[in-house]
Amino acid sequence: MTHYFSWSLTRLEVLRTLRNKKFMFFSVIYPSVIYLLISGTQNTTDTVPDTDLTLQAFFMVSMASFGALTAVLMGNSERIAKEREKGWVRQLRLTALPGRGYVLSKIAGAGIVTLPCIVVVFLVAAGVKGVRLDAWQWLALTGLIWAGSLVFAALGVAIGYVASGDAVRPVTMIIYFGLSILGGLWMPTTVFPHWLRSISEWLPTHAYAALGQAVEMGGSPHAKDIAILCAYFVLFAGGAAWLYRKDTLKA
Repeated sequence: MTHYFSWSLTRLEVLRTLRNKKFMFFSVIYPSVIYLLISGTQNTTDTVPDTDLTLQAFFMVSMASFGALTAVLMGNSERIAKEREKGWVRQLRLTALPGRGYVLSKIAGAGIVTLPCIVVVFLVAAGVKGVRLDAWQWLALTGLIWAGSLVFAALGVAIGYVASGDAVRPVTMIIYFGLSILGGLWMPTTVFPHWLRSISEWLPTHAYAALGQAVEMGGSPHAKDIAILCAYFVLFAGGAAWLYRKDTLKA
């Protein structure tokens, strides 16, 4: 197992992230603030078209997902691009850790720090906006949103190897906001034109938000959404490992 995964590297990634107070504040507090701003403009009894979800509940899952996306995508991409410039990745290549081990450790390290982002949004929604769910729904939402964030952690690793240190932030921001808006994290996709909705349904962010929305409505996640996220995870993680090896050959 040590050849495929490094607990030491994962622990180092978590500690480095937790020490970055600016990043933690932004990724944990920012989604809750956005949630309050958006939900504050909505009537508490209004529902999302074609569902029984109130807008307060809908945006709770959306912003919890958005917060997790912020933590793993922004954090991984910029950190890796900077590590490449400083030579840290070159040093790791001197160890026995293969590309897949490096990628999995980066994904796990980023994934662990998403839990505060999710929990804070839930606490704000329950305490300030009065969102009420059964205990099993809160637990299922936390687990599903956390697990789904690993898909975007893998994407962050891949972006970190595609973009240079100077270009990584604008590239990540374009992908970050594009996926968030088109995937329905900022507004229900039911208000999109039909052609745009057809595209949105195949984006990872749409499937990601749909996991939690299904649980909120008392059901289980749809097989299509799970399959889409699994396919994207394999694509992003495989691409990140390939880019890591390619970067090794260039060094």
